Amino acid sequence: MKAALISMGSTSSVMTAEAMKKYFTKVDMIQLKQIEVHLGKEAGISYQGKELDNYDCVYVKGSYRYANLLCSIASMLEGKVPYMPLPSSTFTTVHNKLLTHLILQQQNIPMPRTYISPSAAEAKELLKLVNYPIVMKFPEGTQGKGVMFADSISSASSLLDALGVLNQPFIIQEYVETGGEYIRALVVGEKVVAAMKRKSQTEDKRANLHAGGKGAAVQLNRDTINIALDTAKALKAEICGVDILEGPSGPLVIEANISPGLQGLSEVSTIDIADEIAKFLFRKTDAILNASHKVATTKVLKELSADPDAGHEIITHLTLRGERILLPELITKITGFNDRREYLVKARKGKLNVEEFRI
Repeated sequence: MKAALISMGSTSSVMTAEAMKKYFTKVDMIQLKQIEVHLGKEAGISYQGKELDNYDCVYVKGSYRYANLLCSIASMLEGKVPYMPLPSSTFTTVHNKLLTHLILQQQNIPMPRTYISPSAAEAKELLKLVNYPIVMKFPEGTQGKGVMFADSISSASSLLDALGVLNQPFIIQEYVETGGEYIRALVVGEKVVAAMKRKSQTEDKRANLHAGGKGAAVQLNRDTINIALDTAKALKAEICGVDILEGPSGPLVIEANISPGLQGLSEVSTIDIADEIAKFLFRKTDAILNASHKVATTKVLKELSADPDAGHEIITHLTLRGERILLPELITKITGFNDRREYLVKARKGKLNVEEFRI
């Protein structure tokens, strides 16, 4: 099976690609910035000036800055690649905090009380209704960027005056006191494979590692695990980092990340996280390919029983044992070949023809 990982080439991506090589026959690491998406009559994807190869599994990942490109790539590959852990719609929703919160709301996933305002003027009216301190966010941004804190209506108003010139919608969220801590849970398929607690080490309330936070291993309770799994499922992301606050009333989701860093988690976890991701991608791809092969086999066998002498064309993988080729069992059923007869074999590069030898 052939796989590709499309990304900006981060350390986490390299770790994952190397782990994938233990399971897939071939793994290509493709640089996101060198991809072009062509629309129109000659729609397609090119990489380094050539048409993108065909793959059984493609894992597309990258930051919110490339959300449109990531969505375009995934959209073009859907229906052509048997398995992708992140569908195109996920890049649109998860890379936008506003859309993420709306989906969490629709799925009844607990989160801090959240307000949305289209402009600074409308946001000022909201400031009269909320309890302080509050968190103010832009819809886009990761690693704690675009997140601000205000402990009073006057400080929040001052922030809005300064930010109003940007003409962006605002997300206003209640601040949940956790002592500067939050949980990052990494969801892979139907499991939380690793989790860590991050704590701010400075006056900065952001506990993100990129903002000075420090990580430590944590054992999650069943409620927190279920919320992380529900969040990833709601966002249609089979590989997803979910950030959770342990509030007085229970766990609350504050953010999701579909391009989560693995270094921090790997440092505090006893599990090979990149390997867990690679195994999941392989098993999922293998299951999908086997299912499609079974459907194709059933169809061919029905056609064979209807007309045994008709020719059949089959697209399949070949199994190699040393220098020998093992053909699928379906081929034997169609041809009726057995080891008591002689066969005429004609072979050249890329082509093989086998016929029963008759005098």
